[in-house]
Amino acid sequence: MVHRPTDRPFSRRGLLLAAGGVLTAPAVAQSPQALVDYHAHIDAVGTLEALLEISRSKGVKFGVVEHAGNREKHRYRGLLGSDQDLEGYIARLEGKPCFKGIQAEGLDWMKSFSKRAVARLDYVLSDALTFPEKDGSLVRLWTPEARIDDPRDFMERYTAFNVQVIESEPIDILANPLFLPEALEKQAESLWTQERMQRIARAAAANRVAIEINSRYRLPSPKFLKLARAAGVRFSFGSNAHGPAVGSLDYGREMVKELGLTGRDLFSPAPAGRKPVQVRAPR
Repeated sequence: MVHRPTDRPFSRRGLLLAAGGVLTAPAVAQSPQALVDYHAHIDAVGTLEALLEISRSKGVKFGVVEHAGNREKHRYRGLLGSDQDLEGYIARLEGKPCFKGIQAEGLDWMKSFSKRAVARLDYVLSDALTFPEKDGSLVRLWTPEARIDDPRDFMERYTAFNVQVIESEPIDILANPLFLPEALEKQAESLWTQERMQRIARAAAANRVAIEINSRYRLPSPKFLKLARAAGVRFSFGSNAHGPAVGSLDYGREMVKELGLTGRDLFSPAPAGRKPVQVRAPR
C-alpha cells in the first residue's frame, strides 16, 4: 500500500549507511556524507540556503534536483528547459555541499538539452508518474485526475511504461518506484505481481539504474526491494518531501535494518566520462 506523506519529526535513531558497512546514528557526526537524500527540492523550503541549513542540522547530505524538460508539456514552476537554464542552475550549486541533479520530466526531456550540459550534473532521476494515456494525454498519477477504469489494463501499460523510462532515458535513478494512484493503493499487493515487479527489476539491473527507497510514500515494498537486490540493483534514498520533512529518511533506515543493506548496495554518482548520458546508446 502507498502511504501518503506525513509530518513525522526527523529522528537520528536507526541505522545509517556508509560504503562497505552499516553505521550507527552517532557516526553521522563523524561522517556527514554517510546518508544522502538524492531527492531534495529547493522549493521544499524556499531557498537553497535554507535547504543546506537543514542538511547540516540533520546530518544528511542532499542531492538537489530541479524539474527539467519540455516547457510546453510540463508546467512546473522553475522548470529547466534549455542548456542556458541548466548551466545557470549548475552554477548556482557549484561549490555547495550538495550533489547536483535534475528530475527529468517526460521521455523526450533530452531534446531540451545537449549531452555536454547534462554530463555536468552528478546524476539524473526520473519516474513514471506522468503517465501517457492511450489518447496521448499525460495524466499525473498523484492527482485526483488519475481515474482508473480497468486496473488490469492500466497495470500492464504502467509496468511497460516503467520499463520504458528505465530503458530509453539516460538516467541514474528511478524515483517514486511502484507508486500507484490513490484509487489503487489498497490493491497494491495483488496488482504488483511477481512478474510485473521482475520486469522492472530486470530492466533496472540491465541498465544500471538505481531504485529509490522513497520515504515520502514508503515505497517500494520490502518484497520488491529483496527481489531487486537479488537481481543486482543498487538503491538510493529520497525524501521527496515538500517542507521541513526534506531529508527525513525514516523508511530508508527501516529497509536498511530489515534487508541488512550495506554500502555495496548503494548508489553513488558515476564519475566524469561514465555518466549514463555518455555511455548509454539512445533507444
